Amino acid sequence: MELQKYQKCSKVTRGLRKAEFVLKNARIVNVFTREILEGDIAIQDGMIVGIGNYQGEEETDLGGRYVCPGFIDSHLHLESTLVTPAELVTVASRHGTTTFIVDPHESANVSGLKGIDYILNQTEDVDANVFVMMPSCVPATAIDDNGCTLTAQDMEPYLSKKRILGLGEVMDYISVVKGDEAMHQKLELFSDKVRDGHAPFLSDMDLQAYAMAGIATDHECSDFAYAMKERRNGMVVHIREGSAARNLKAIVNGIVENQMNGEGFCFCTDDKHIEDIEKEGHIDHNVRKAIGLGLNPVDAICMATINSAKCYGLTHLGAIAPGYQADMLVVDDLEKMTIKDVYYKGRKIDQDGEIIVKECPSELKNTVHVGKFSKEDLRLESPDGIFNVVGMQEGEITTVRKNVQILHEMGVFTADEQYQKIAVVERHKATGKTGVGVVSGFGIQGGAIASSVSHDSHNIIVIGDNDEDMYLAVQELIRTQGGYTLVADHHVYDTLELPVMGLMSDAGFQYSHRKLERMIRKAHEMGVPDAMAPFITLSFMALPVIPEIRVTPRGIYNVCSGEFYQN
Repeated sequence: MELQKYQKCSKVTRGLRKAEFVLKNARIVNVFTREILEGDIAIQDGMIVGIGNYQGEEETDLGGRYVCPGFIDSHLHLESTLVTPAELVTVASRHGTTTFIVDPHESANVSGLKGIDYILNQTEDVDANVFVMMPSCVPATAIDDNGCTLTAQDMEPYLSKKRILGLGEVMDYISVVKGDEAMHQKLELFSDKVRDGHAPFLSDMDLQAYAMAGIATDHECSDFAYAMKERRNGMVVHIREGSAARNLKAIVNGIVENQMNGEGFCFCTDDKHIEDIEKEGHIDHNVRKAIGLGLNPVDAICMATINSAKCYGLTHLGAIAPGYQADMLVVDDLEKMTIKDVYYKGRKIDQDGEIIVKECPSELKNTVHVGKFSKEDLRLESPDGIFNVVGMQEGEITTVRKNVQILHEMGVFTADEQYQKIAVVERHKATGKTGVGVVSGFGIQGGAIASSVSHDSHNIIVIGDNDEDMYLAVQELIRTQGGYTLVADHHVYDTLELPVMGLMSDAGFQYSHRKLERMIRKAHEMGVPDAMAPFITLSFMALPVIPEIRVTPRGIYNVCSGEFYQN
């Protein structure tokens, strides 16, 4: 802190002058001692300067309400909300999230550095702390087809930007553990910063080698036993509760059963749609759910605040104490986590304020470029009727490989209630590549569902029970330059246009929310399981770094063995 600022603020701390603003009669959650203390909170120039008995130029009497630090989302992809960055931050801050650790690798995989600059520019002056992790894997792996490539040399100029905290999730673990030179150039470039991980179910030895490379975190953990393996290797576990991947229950149950206090664990959303944020909440939902599973409320709050701040070296955030930024939540009921007011830098956020949709550069709104594509490209054959099936699972984004004999006509796959067709169409460089396979567990009947959001290369992905509707769905997304679409009985039922890089809507979150609700409801009516988020689950079926089997524009890929299948 600069001396002049300290001299001014310390006079308030010592009671020699009134504070700019005081929250009176608060019950304060202390994340260092895990106590709840009674007192006033003195705020000066956006910073907490004292806890105790204070007077202010302006005062608000809380009448014994609780105050805890603003929540931190320790890992998210803003693009996955489907709305523009400033909109998401505004909506999520109303739910108590005041700090966002963003990995913009969705934008980077489509538009490279221009996509990252878009995220930085859009979040420059919002009422929240938005930090960015530099995407590490663009493309996610060498066997996929995306829009851009980022090298260590491309990233180096961004090291000096104050909101760049480190290296984004390192998904290509094989390149890490095998000592690939290009990958380790990136790791070395960020050697004095945090390097995020992506390490779903590595072997014990590979996990140790991965951690030894300096990778500090992981958010892909879906059970407590694996979480403890990561903790034993010194990694911080970000407990994910998004729209498709919901891992909180399994991990928090383990924390509670083993009488742990959550040290070394944080909360994140990773990928969460705007309609789920509106319906459930953001990090406040994670906290409520954890408390409902038996976790001590103060421990849950620590996992949502100080644990994340420590992880990323944010020494001015995550606590209610002198010298910390005055990001605070006023809470009526600690166990129910009913948030009454949200403060950012000591100023109350207007819960009903207008949400401004910032203009998107025109060059980021023309990114869907599909080569020659016809219904014949969706044809799938196997002379013996044996197909490799992508087994989808409710509440998970992992898949299982099934080798199944399926009824067919002259060796040509025909969908039924159990098995449907999945295809991924390359959309960045008009190569004409289309990979086709079979899925189970999705259940859609009488139509098709398609998306230009498909992690992490974001090609067009479609699942359907007939080629006509699948073809129509792909053509609709070419027409709209990206989006989500649902086709029923050979007609487009509805489309949410996502013209910003084929990832985000610029029509406002309320418009997106209404469209999504309508299409999701219809998708469930068409057979998608109620416990499965149709679009966001679909979007992960092309990600060739999460076990076990995926579909890319090059065909069906076994993540574990590293081989492609013919069908």
